[in-house]
Amino acid sequence: MEFSGFDWDNGNLAKCQKHGATIEDIESLFDEPIAILPDEAHSQAERRFRAIGKTSDGRALFVVFTLRRYGDEILIRPISARYMHEKEVKSYEEENPDI
Repeated sequence: MEFSGFDWDNGNLAKCQKHGATIEDIESLFDEPIAILPDEAHSQAERRFRAIGKTSDGRALFVVFTLRRYGDEILIRPISARYMHEKEVKSYEEENPDI
């Protein structure tokens, strides 16, 4: 997926940090192999996606995000993020052995 960077403001930053996820971990997730799935159940006004993978330090992370276009740039706008529970990690690893 091609993107130019991230779109952060007080609204999405607070919501992502509410569950303990750091900006560094969220951004590093997109540098690693991840699974990206549509999030159709929660998309009313814009398309949302779910990213599931591991951060650069190996922690399993779940991020809901959308893409925003500003001129020629496409930015990832995280909406919500949280570290995954052990049961979720096990299921994710079984379903995605190559990631």
